[in-house]
Amino acid sequence: MITRRDFFKGAGAAAVSATAVSKVGAASLPEAVLMTGADTHVPPAPANGRHFNPVVTLNGWSLPWRMNNGVKEFHLVAEPVVREMAPGMKAHLWGYNGQSPGPTIEVVEGDRVRIFVTNKLPEHTSVHWHGLRVPNGMDGVTGLTQPGIAPGKTYVYEFVASRPGQFMYHPHADEMTQMAMGMMGFWVTHPKDYRQQAVDRDFVFLLSAYDIDPGSYKPRPNTMLDFNLWAFNSRVFPGIDTLPVRQGDRVRIRVGNLTMTNHPLHMHGHEFVVTGTDGGWVPPTARWPEVTTDIGVGQMRAIEFLASEPGDWALHCHKSHHTMNAMGHNVPSMIGVDHEGIAEKINRIVPGYMAMGEKGGSMGGMQMPLPENTLPMMTGEGPFGGVEMGGMFTVLKVRKDQKRGDYSDPGWYQHPAGTLAYEWQGELPAPSRQYDAGRSAMPAPKAQAGAELEVTVRKPTGHSGH
Repeated sequence: MITRRDFFKGAGAAAVSATAVSKVGAASLPEAVLMTGADTHVPPAPANGRHFNPVVTLNGWSLPWRMNNGVKEFHLVAEPVVREMAPGMKAHLWGYNGQSPGPTIEVVEGDRVRIFVTNKLPEHTSVHWHGLRVPNGMDGVTGLTQPGIAPGKTYVYEFVASRPGQFMYHPHADEMTQMAMGMMGFWVTHPKDYRQQAVDRDFVFLLSAYDIDPGSYKPRPNTMLDFNLWAFNSRVFPGIDTLPVRQGDRVRIRVGNLTMTNHPLHMHGHEFVVTGTDGGWVPPTARWPEVTTDIGVGQMRAIEFLASEPGDWALHCHKSHHTMNAMGHNVPSMIGVDHEGIAEKINRIVPGYMAMGEKGGSMGGMQMPLPENTLPMMTGEGPFGGVEMGGMFTVLKVRKDQKRGDYSDPGWYQHPAGTLAYEWQGELPAPSRQYDAGRSAMPAPKAQAGAELEVTVRKPTGHSGH
């Protein structure tokens, strides 16, 4: 839930940069609103400011503001946070206003925006407004366009949100550490006319990745490749919000990528078009249908589709290792290895040992003791058993009777008669294989009666040692 508390009650919070505040006069800071939980919360839009159609942030929220002489004012607090990644695991991250990612900032094209940024981290920081057109001195690159915001200080960023679209904010100070610790947030600039590009559902989330050892709480920021937790908005399946929509809704999903690799986002059951990036909206004549769109590092994508097909449809990264929890590395392949008798012997030395992997890597039915604060792999449950997914995976839920404006989860889909795969009990047709097809197309050479077909194996030449 969201709680409001007096900003000046925080330790060190009174150390506000006088020079920074003087740029906007002697007005007091807007109240710092904090998130204390991981559930989706959509606060009502303030009564002031121009109308817009608000977005829904998966497992997140939008930051309230105040109007001050025609300027829309926000207050971001950079601070250590505790983020529940899924029930059973919490991570000690860095973020904004009590959560990582920080709250979504929503403004309207043409708004003059003023953002107070208070630093409660143990080191200096800054905020870069990724993709937004701002004055050079507001670009947030420490050492290049501004000094770092020292611990306990507050700086002010002020500019006009000049073009609509989807953007991000993140530090440009000790970036490797701060972004690896979870410092990022979503920014949406809505069009002046709220009826332009209007949709019925508008979801937003960021892609993030962490390397957190089993049993520990804190990411390792020096990791370059071997991440083990892949997340939508710092949540992993089955802890990620679903996307409930009404059949016939026009749906937009906006996604930003601040991980160290690309992510091919794939949606089941529907095709979509890419309508926007952080560079702007794609002209209608340049859009094409897809079911997967690749989102590169530092990129954003807005996709849109008509939710015409009822059901529970998977939405996930198509890199298979990114749909797992607590991904292990350097694990040898044991497929085909006979474990008979070995597990019993090892159990005498290591009680509770389980032989696994000889028939494939499925972990769904295995119950193994885990260190405290560690998620099992691929343990999301569906109506028919284990989904065997984790990480970057959630469900688009299309329902005919979903009420307009209702984002509550409708539960599992009830399949109409005759539309569910089922076990076959009758006689099977003879299967065809490529070998059989090839034999019918190319008859085998005739052999003399009683003679065996002789096969000659020649040793490759010119490659010694093979």
